[in-house]
Amino acid sequence: MKKKIFTALGLMSGTSMDGIDLSLIKSDGYTEFTHILDKYFEFDKSLQNHLIDLRNKLFTDTDLSKYSEEIKELEKQFTLFNGKVVNEVIKNYKGKVDIIGFHGQTIFHDVKKKISKQLGDGKLLSQITQKIVVNNFRQEDLNNGGQGAPLVPIFHELVSKFFVKKYDLKLPINIINIGGITNITQIISNNNISELNLNASDIGPGNCLIDEWVRKNSKKKMDENGEIAKSGNVDGLILNQSKENFCINSYEKSLDVKDFEISFAKGLSFEDGCATLTKFSAYLIANGINHFNDLSVSKNLISGGGRKNNFLINSINEYLNKKITKLEKIDNYGLNGDFIESQAFGFLSIRSFLKLPISFPNTTRCKSPTVGGILNKNF
Repeated sequence: MKKKIFTALGLMSGTSMDGIDLSLIKSDGYTEFTHILDKYFEFDKSLQNHLIDLRNKLFTDTDLSKYSEEIKELEKQFTLFNGKVVNEVIKNYKGKVDIIGFHGQTIFHDVKKKISKQLGDGKLLSQITQKIVVNNFRQEDLNNGGQGAPLVPIFHELVSKFFVKKYDLKLPINIINIGGITNITQIISNNNISELNLNASDIGPGNCLIDEWVRKNSKKKMDENGEIAKSGNVDGLILNQSKENFCINSYEKSLDVKDFEISFAKGLSFEDGCATLTKFSAYLIANGINHFNDLSVSKNLISGGGRKNNFLINSINEYLNKKITKLEKIDNYGLNGDFIESQAFGFLSIRSFLKLPISFPNTTRCKSPTVGGILNKNF
């Protein structure tokens, strides 16, 4: 029997906290996938600054209580922003939207305490949009012994089928998302048991160190195309010291932006600090990619904003083991690398609605395949 095709709208706001990625897709939640549109909506400066300031105040679960009123108010503002852009897209889309996948804005993540707090009021968004909304995707995975991340691998596995069919790619391949944090999905094969096809993990920082340095030392939000780092000089002594003082001992654990800090670059010029932090980030990312290339991987495809940072990508390639294929943009295979995660959360919302698992032992280290997400219908 042919499965029902849903139209889903996915919303993603990443660790850069600069705006909302919105994608509209069609899928049955299993093997069918059609992309409809992608749009980016930038936060105004006040909202972005408020999000960053709040995240910087939250170091323990007690801080969630301490700043509960501020969290509540900002969550409302954030949700209203999402509601406005969603209604704008729905108004201009001629078809029916069945469901919304609302990732929200992560402001606190503590696996040991089994807490992952994303700003975003699913009930309010459902009321505003008059649509079913799925949010809080990570909590059930944490409750089931998982790391709460990464959640996109099951979508990576889906699109890999199209890469194999349309572009004759050979498996295994890696899909590497360089956002604030970098994660990797290794698709080993395309059979019908999806959870056995995948290995996945967070592997290092992505843009988080670079973005923080740029924001704190200039009026810019990011190092566009890596031009700032390119204009600076890497401080070899500081870089080598940072490599010795920090290492990722296990790829079994999820990572958060608060796991990394930029203090070791203090005292460097703006350009030199950016170059050194970018080189350090590249070193850690490359180590993770090297770790996941014990099989004969045919392609290392990159998505996320970090793929546009030429200095970062060139530096990662320099640190890769000689026999490993160089990084290649996922855009070369028919997908926009800026919107993989927003498309994914549209797909995950469908799977959640159908009570299908979105995380697996080989992706988040949960005890068993886990159905995540809370369904909100407030209309």
